[in-house]
Amino acid sequence: MGERTLKSQVHDEMTAALKAGDKVRLGALRMLVASITNREKEVGHELSDDEVREVAGKEVKRRAESIEAFDAAGRTELADHEREERVVLSAFAPEQLSEAEVEAIVAEAIASTGASSPQEMGAVMGAVMAKAKGRVDGKAVQQMVRERLSGTEATG
Repeated sequence: MGERTLKSQVHDEMTAALKAGDKVRLGALRMLVASITNREKEVGHELSDDEVREVAGKEVKRRAESIEAFDAAGRTELADHEREERVVLSAFAPEQLSEAEVEAIVAEAIASTGASSPQEMGAVMGAVMAKAKGRVDGKAVQQMVRERLSGTEATG
């Protein structure tokens, strides 16, 4: 009795949304299934649960970017729709790290790379993003790393 894959759970949720007439949930899950299928074609194998989470994480990020753009354009109804989809997709995405966890990873990356100036930001970002594997917002990490390397973080 093998454990059910995350991909099959997505399909089950999609079927349930269809039966329930939940159009927003159904639409979000259909897009996720399409993204999973596209990714499988790219890599040439069925995705593991972690790979499915990674695809879902990218879809969540895409929704966040759309929300920002729609809010900036004053299109609240479109932004609200994207927010609803983001909630649906977040259930399948990797759990996001807390700010304290991100700070610890950043501190560790700075120590391990020996970085001491903003010019070495790339090496630190690479180390942080490799360790965090899609569980952090890149923009927030970039801001945090920039502050640490330029010495402008609040010292307490």
